[in-house]
Amino acid sequence: MPDPSAVPPEVTDDIRALIADAGITENVDLIARILVTGVGLGLDRADRLDLKITTAALGEMRAAFEHFAPFDGVPKVTIFGSARTRPDDPVYRAAASVAEALAESGWLVVTGAGPGIMQAAAEGAGAHRSLGVSIRLPFEDRPNSVIAENSRNVAMKYFFTRKLMLVKESHGFVCVPGGFGTLDELFELLTLQQTGKAEPTPIVLLDKPGGTFWHGLERFVDEQLAGSGLISPGDFDRLLITDSVEAAAQEITGFWRNYDSLRWVGDRLVLRLKAAPTDAEVDELSERFGSLLLSGRIERSEPLPAEADDEARADLPRLVLRLDQFKVGSLHRLIRAVNALDSAPKGPARAA
Repeated sequence: MPDPSAVPPEVTDDIRALIADAGITENVDLIARILVTGVGLGLDRADRLDLKITTAALGEMRAAFEHFAPFDGVPKVTIFGSARTRPDDPVYRAAASVAEALAESGWLVVTGAGPGIMQAAAEGAGAHRSLGVSIRLPFEDRPNSVIAENSRNVAMKYFFTRKLMLVKESHGFVCVPGGFGTLDELFELLTLQQTGKAEPTPIVLLDKPGGTFWHGLERFVDEQLAGSGLISPGDFDRLLITDSVEAAAQEITGFWRNYDSLRWVGDRLVLRLKAAPTDAEVDELSERFGSLLLSGRIERSEPLPAEADDEARADLPRLVLRLDQFKVGSLHRLIRAVNALDSAPKGPARAA
């Protein structure tokens, strides 16, 4: 029996003709899938609320993609924190200072564009180094004055689309003490990296001088989560907890000192580096991280045939390994070791 919710072939043909008439020549298959999905929702007789959610989410993502497009290739750091933090709070000053330090290193600072820590980070980075992704709330209906100065903001209705853009576009994250929203954003980051749904990136938990906010969370994680077997021992090691603005900025930039990017090719993981390691260094890495491998050793490699579409990274040295995907959450340890090699570049670093 035919599936009544299936999109008829003639409709699919009409959709492809529509795409051609619109002058779209790139990624035609993906554009067609988007339109076919829309038709499918109609055939499914989705109710009006479901359709409104779908329409709004897709529209918000399009607006956000356009918002970030001019800054493609510029490293970005997202700073999370409470909207309730006041300017006289030492945490406010810490957020402003780390944003200033990263902006001076060539990074763009991304925030939720609201008051509190979001305002502090935007002030520290300055209007020309700040981008905002705000949420439309009854009590927070406009971006803070720094973001508004250059109209570098995109407003979102849904938290899930906003969080997607705050995470997707950034190469590093700084969290300062905050409430439910800040903790939600932090644990989303941890979940994505623990499960391999997002590539490894540096995450810093920054507190005021002498502050204990994040150490309290660390105790809870060690005693209750790791202690109960709900996470793996060491899962929290991917984070840097510090009250030093300098250490926070160095953690963000240093993560990209030698590591450039990664790519899966079948069951092989390719790590692209900025500097070629020596034979001795590769042997030491293979011995040290052998427990992460499914089989074989860590080896140097030329670009694999499947990487031919990434011409920008064709000249980068590579390490290839068969990583046990159940241990993908530990990949950050290998990356940190790669960055600490004697062959790694010295001095300031930026994300690719």
